[in-house]
Amino acid sequence: MNVSAISKIKLEGREFFIKRDDLIDPYLAGNKYRKLYKLLKTPPNKLNKIISYGGTQSNAMLAIAAMCKNKGWEFDYYTKPQSKTQKTLDIGNYFHSIEMGMNHIEIDESLYKNYIASLSLNTNAGEFIVHQGGAIIEAREGIEVLAKEIRESSIETRSIATPSGTGTTALFLALALKEFKVYTTPCIGDAIYLRSQMQALHEIPDNLIILESKKKYHFAKPYREFIDLHKKLLTTGIEFDLLYAPSLWEALLSQTKERVLYVHSGGVSGNENMLTRYKKKGFI
Repeated sequence: MNVSAISKIKLEGREFFIKRDDLIDPYLAGNKYRKLYKLLKTPPNKLNKIISYGGTQSNAMLAIAAMCKNKGWEFDYYTKPQSKTQKTLDIGNYFHSIEMGMNHIEIDESLYKNYIASLSLNTNAGEFIVHQGGAIIEAREGIEVLAKEIRESSIETRSIATPSGTGTTALFLALALKEFKVYTTPCIGDAIYLRSQMQALHEIPDNLIILESKKKYHFAKPYREFIDLHKKLLTTGIEFDLLYAPSLWEALLSQTKERVLYVHSGGVSGNENMLTRYKKKGFI
């Protein structure tokens, strides 16, 4: 495994370090690469199918699709019913995942929650379930490799930041790097929801700090301030994703003062779809 580089940028007069996990692979990059690290090391003949579920803009979905294509495994992905528009788009994470062989299975909204809960009761030998967003205990191994890289880099800061969907990366990073502060933001739901997601995996350590936005943001909805911040970030020479990064950068810029190492969580392949939505809103 190649160690991802650390870049340095300046934003609004402040210096930040960027852990370039986005450069690991075009599709299997960022925190999804770290979460799937143990599965990536699994010999192809040990499994034959990966099962997961969630939304069709998911970065985890795309990363799993890429992994399964490389391994020769089937990939079943469950979602609530999707619009015809979504299924006919020739850009974005869903399109690329289908191209890589993902089997998309739609479940009626009224049945979805119970069906997903029953998945683990109906798996066969050779099948493995990756919970939404890669929230699995097996993710810890890859995130501990990331923590080792950070510690060995002798970076000139003791503050790290990574955005959260399920909070898996932030949680395991804080557990592995007790001498660091780990900042995160709840990008899906609020801090109460995020804590519940993390507590399902492990008790939350004191060095994990949740920064909440002053404004309530709905996941994947276009906001003018987010696209403005995205444009500002592009001037640093690094592209960040439009789903998770803007809310964390907004919180870091408004609620912290020290130098921070931002762990780039990848996901930029989904930007083409999000930029189309921003254009339709008239924000671009």
